[in-house]
Amino acid sequence: MSHFLLFGSIGAPEVIIIAFMLLLLFGGKKIPELMKGIGKGVKSFKDGMKGIEEDIKETNKEEEEKK
Repeated sequence: MSHFLLFGSIGAPEVIIIAFMLLLLFGGKKIPELMKGIGKGVKSFKDGMKGIEEDIKETNKEEEEKK
């Protein structure tokens, strides 16, 4: 089953290497902008998921009231 894992477990040395590569690729000034964009995307995704959950709960409540 372990052959299905693409990266295996990522530890601290790997995270440091990835961070260094990001610094080289994007530069020090672009990384905060990149992280801000990622944060906004994650927040938007969470808000969308919350909205879907509320819609499902409303639909279930309406179905129960019809019975």
